[in-house]
Amino acid sequence: MTGSSERNWAGNLRYAAARLAQPTSPEQVCEIVAAAPRVRALGSRHSFNGIADTTGVLVSLARLPRVIEVDARSRTVTIDGGATYGQVAPEVHAQGWALANLASLPHISVAGAVATGTHGSGDGNGSLATAVAAMELVDADGAPRWLRRGEPDFAGAVVGLGALGIVTRLVLDIEPTFEVATTVFSDVPWDAALANFDDLTAAGYSVSLFTSWEDDVVRQVWVKTRGAAAPGHLFGIAPASSTHHMMSALDPAALTPQLGVPGPWLDRLPHFRMGFTPSNGAEIQSEWLLPRSATLEAIARLRRLGPLVAPLLQTAEIRTVAADALWLSGAYGRDTVGVHFTWLLDVPGVERILPAVDAALLPLGGRPHWGQCSSAGVADLEPLYERFADFRALRQRLDPQRCFGNAYLDRVLGP
Repeated sequence: MTGSSERNWAGNLRYAAARLAQPTSPEQVCEIVAAAPRVRALGSRHSFNGIADTTGVLVSLARLPRVIEVDARSRTVTIDGGATYGQVAPEVHAQGWALANLASLPHISVAGAVATGTHGSGDGNGSLATAVAAMELVDADGAPRWLRRGEPDFAGAVVGLGALGIVTRLVLDIEPTFEVATTVFSDVPWDAALANFDDLTAAGYSVSLFTSWEDDVVRQVWVKTRGAAAPGHLFGIAPASSTHHMMSALDPAALTPQLGVPGPWLDRLPHFRMGFTPSNGAEIQSEWLLPRSATLEAIARLRRLGPLVAPLLQTAEIRTVAADALWLSGAYGRDTVGVHFTWLLDVPGVERILPAVDAALLPLGGRPHWGQCSSAGVADLEPLYERFADFRALRQRLDPQRCFGNAYLDRVLGP
């Protein structure tokens, strides 16, 4: 297949690759990398920018033999580099185990989510990459190498943007399975939410706030509780009595169960069911990861931008993420609040307003999500990451010829 016919999930990007390779074994991955001067891993295509693109060979791992091996003794699961959360989670759950957290979509590849610092929500929950205990990476020479938690290069390589190699296996932490209940509250006044923000995000194991940035209320607050009763009220507001979609015009049948009914973690932590088109489909996404201390100022700035962004916005979501030690993670070194935008599929329109959102949030320490849309470049990003220079040195050591390089990495990391 030629890259000219290949697009990302949303359809806003056509890949420039000369060829799409679909190896059926890790050995074939090594052979492809060894032979190709330029190569990139293609995950589930859920990135909205050119992070996965290349002028060389795109490598999809979707046809690798599925590996989902639970080790109860070490409390880990080993998976192949092409597996999605929707494939991994049911098998882990069937054996009595769980992943600590999930993103809003189970459709995404685990390796891709890890490489871009994707996250779920919860004051005490790190990004999805924090579950990685070890990873097998095919390096620029086409040789597999293992990196393990505690080794010198590990913290730099986990959120690696695909710049260091192709991940063919991951080892993830697991824990005993658990149940979660989702309760939705509508029209929470901004004044109450801001005055009690810490209490609000602590109301559940995972909490999401949905807004348009124009209203005087937070349109919906989703509280996901673990091992505890669902809240009976929120600032005097009773729980919703019917299932609510965060995009009011869409069918809520695509959503995981709400109404405070407990169920397995894999059927509650994601917002969307595996068997449905995730989110809206026709969309572009952006996110900025901010230090928690900047939350109130960031929200104030975004509310002032409401008239600018609302015409292009489907919904915005606010979530929290615990600090971690992974060099290019949006939550590196600080408890974090993620502000996410689901835009209309209007590429020129979104591109026009991204600089305004960047101008509002970058000075507050907002780190753009690596797989989503922002106008930021290396000069904007380098001051936001204490280990930025260390990552570039690691990249120079592992891929001096930029086998895994592309135009996007040139923009965000420097040529």
